[in-house]
Amino acid sequence: MAPRPRRLWVPGHVPADARPAAALALVYPQGANAALLLTVRGSHLATHRGQVALPGGSVEPGESFESAALREAAEEVGLAPFVATPRLRLTPLHIPVSGYALHPIVATATSAPDVRPCEREVHRIVEVALGDLASGALLRFERVERESASLEVPYFEVDGEKLWGATAMVVAELLAAVGMPVDPWSERSYLRP
Repeated sequence: MAPRPRRLWVPGHVPADARPAAALALVYPQGANAALLLTVRGSHLATHRGQVALPGGSVEPGESFESAALREAAEEVGLAPFVATPRLRLTPLHIPVSGYALHPIVATATSAPDVRPCEREVHRIVEVALGDLASGALLRFERVERESASLEVPYFEVDGEKLWGATAMVVAELLAAVGMPVDPWSERSYLRP
């Protein structure tokens, strides 16, 4: 789900000076499906404003990635303690724009959690079925001009929002980890622009 051509981002490389951050990919049952909890970040935030994201943020000194991801989810969406069980660490991802090294944590809950957006950080909460993400039906592409370069950007269209960039890359790895891989580049000819 990385834009092409890749700029500023080297797959698998995380600079030593990148600031550690953690994000929670919370999966839970939703009827006969498994759902993923996402947020739409507030429009007033300093970074990544208005973007679809996983709950997450900076890792505090002495904190594990799992603890940081759970703490951030509690702060951003009011996730109660002990509702989510961390299951898997996904590949750390360098985000050049903000200088973070994102450490995604996959966790599960036994039922849909009782959550609400923290108005300081989150505009709204979005839920999406993993099967819908994996089906290819939500995949789209957009051409973006950045610093005199033309990029082709894949994204998922989720509840009227664009799920793209680092969050989309994490979601794609999550889908692959649960046996539901999606490759926007192999399905490119079938997708709407």
